[in-house]
Amino acid sequence: MSLIRRGDERFHYSDNSHKWIPPNPDYDQEVWDEMVRQHQLQHLEEISKRRKPARSLDAE
Repeated sequence: MSLIRRGDERFHYSDNSHKWIPPNPDYDQEVWDEMVRQHQLQHLEEISKRRKPARSLDAE
């Protein structure tokens, strides 16, 4: 699970799910979609940094 950083609130509902509908009806949906995708990539990067590296069989 990823942490919600300050400023990320606009991408999340109160249950921490992602908002796929722009907050403003005049906002371009395609632009919003890309912003949410980039935001999700940040979550994935955070998760992968916290994981321990797999132990290599070559090290034994």
